[in-house]
Amino acid sequence: GVVFWGHAPNSQTRGLEMKRAMDKLDLLVVIDPYPSATAAMAAMPGKDEDKNPNRAVYLLPAATQFETSGSCTASNRSLQWREKVIEPLWESRSDHMIMQQFADKLGFGKELSKNFKMQKVKGMDEPMPEDILREINRSVWTIGYTGQTPERLKAHMRNMHLFDVKTLRSKGGIDKETGYDTTGDYFGLPWPCWGTAELKHPGSPNLYDTSKHVMDGGGNFRANFGVEREGKSLLAADGSHSLGADITTGYPEFDHVLVKKLGWWDELTEAEQKAAEGKNWKTDSSGGIIRVVMKNHGCHPFGNAKARAVVWNFPDAIPQHREPLYGTRPDLAAKYPTHDDKKAFWRLPTLYKTVQQKNIADKVYEKFPLIMTSGRLVEYEGGGEETRSNPWLAELQQEMFIEINPKVAAEKGIRNGERAWVSTPTGARLNVQAMVTERVGPDTVFMPFHFSGRWQGEDMLAYYPAGAAPIVRGEAINTATTYGYDSVTMMQETKTTVCNVERA
Repeated sequence: GVVFWGHAPNSQTRGLEMKRAMDKLDLLVVIDPYPSATAAMAAMPGKDEDKNPNRAVYLLPAATQFETSGSCTASNRSLQWREKVIEPLWESRSDHMIMQQFADKLGFGKELSKNFKMQKVKGMDEPMPEDILREINRSVWTIGYTGQTPERLKAHMRNMHLFDVKTLRSKGGIDKETGYDTTGDYFGLPWPCWGTAELKHPGSPNLYDTSKHVMDGGGNFRANFGVEREGKSLLAADGSHSLGADITTGYPEFDHVLVKKLGWWDELTEAEQKAAEGKNWKTDSSGGIIRVVMKNHGCHPFGNAKARAVVWNFPDAIPQHREPLYGTRPDLAAKYPTHDDKKAFWRLPTLYKTVQQKNIADKVYEKFPLIMTSGRLVEYEGGGEETRSNPWLAELQQEMFIEINPKVAAEKGIRNGERAWVSTPTGARLNVQAMVTERVGPDTVFMPFHFSGRWQGEDMLAYYPAGAAPIVRGEAINTATTYGYDSVTMMQETKTTVCNVERA
């Protein structure tokens, strides 16, 4: 079985194969404020040979961000405390309530919520979101997700007027409700916010800023890859350090041994010493090592090292161009070949050279002479199911489209605004509106990835629950995207494949 929890299948590649896999499942669960493309794909008839007559599909309505409270993190790493506007409507429940109820049903509910207080929502137990964040604060030491307690975040939200809109820094002021002094804090305590809340680290608006003291949001490059490689030191050179550091050269990450050698151990409290014995800064649950190293000595607990320009544990230690598995230039593939196949990559066999060489041998580039790439739009987000259901956003972008260079459009007899068929080596065919523009070159077409609700020319409206279909529906480009995965992250290939375009 598979659970799609707030996940857009149309933002994932190889859509035709995904549909076949969905049809073969025994159990499919969709948890989302909107039914999403998952629900429509599940209801849409597939191939007879893929159908599982015993498959069960469940749609569980999740509450929106307006129907629950809790912490959320922005792209600048600042956190905010979101306040509930209304109670969850109809049958919807918050994500953490659903998770708790799953755990209860599966027999480990008490273990999941042993550190949480419960509150009643619509007559049911729901873990307190404040306690969920406190549990995160107690455990996520390595990236500094420990100092942003609910109390500090709520004080920031109540006193937004105290923070400079450019620097994010509080100009000074006391929270009337709790007496908390916001002076020096950066709004939202952007992670890393080191140590416990009592350390009162202000957050880090910029990473690796050596012009500031570590207790003022400053820092340096971490010593995350050892202290030397092939006889060369990886630590920072003499004189390279964060402002005001007691150690003015490179140093490794701190553990109980280093703290003792430096004579700093007695600066930990008795309770901190007990918790830190035999530990390093990442496993010291008291935060004592972090406190002493940062507050008392101006050093960074994760060490002080050089930035890596050569990433020796990557397939390409220094980035180099490699032709994609599906390309239009076989001559370049010979010069810039892809990686060898991997028998076990993140536990899976992953193909590279085999796919590329077969495509060249089959002359796929002759049938599909255009490079197809995809990307974002301003109006929509992710798979778009929520944003395409918003009437104001839907008004701004009403059609899934393909950007085609005027030269290609003229060759294909396609005028701006007309319908076009886009086909790829997967066998998929997408019916989209043509946008004739010089924003793309004559060898490339572009399509956004936020659309769903149409499937190879067919409107999927009938397959959504009544009244729940998005306002704007369109072909998903990922119905047609091809095989390919990054050699380090295993990220899907969404930026480069090949296609052909014809007038509809």
